[in-house]
Amino acid sequence: MSEVVHMIDSEVFLAFSTYATIVTLKMMIMSPLTSYFRLTRKAYANMEDTALDLSNEDKKKMVKVDPDVERVRRCHQNDLENVIPFLVVGLLYALTGPPLSSALLHFRVFVGSRFFHTLAYLAPLPQPCRALGFGVGLLTTFSMAHRVVTTALYL
Repeated sequence: MSEVVHMIDSEVFLAFSTYATIVTLKMMIMSPLTSYFRLTRKAYANMEDTALDLSNEDKKKMVKVDPDVERVRRCHQNDLENVIPFLVVGLLYALTGPPLSSALLHFRVFVGSRFFHTLAYLAPLPQPCRALGFGVGLLTTFSMAHRVVTTALYL
């Protein structure tokens, strides 16, 4: 138990906490951004959401799919699919006691790749920009998972 307490007090764990918080906040910002696009495009997902709009337009026409809203939603979905595994694997990785330089490289590359992916998605930048942002983040998480499995292999 004292080893776990020592790991939690380590610089690697503090670094993980910092970068995990940054990428989680970035992911959380995508929800209000989606709402902003829904409100400004008058493209609501449900009929009851049209009550937010004070105009006299036909409310049924406001329940629609808008390409800009869908682009933000897909970007947010991609964050959910990648940030959550990073949080789990990154925590386990931090607990394996990697060198600080290696841990910082993994955490910074992942967070940078997610910001780049979001920029590439929302701008939109031409492919393969978005795919590179996604791929680099995925490979980073796999690299940390490899360390966890090879360090803590228990059969």
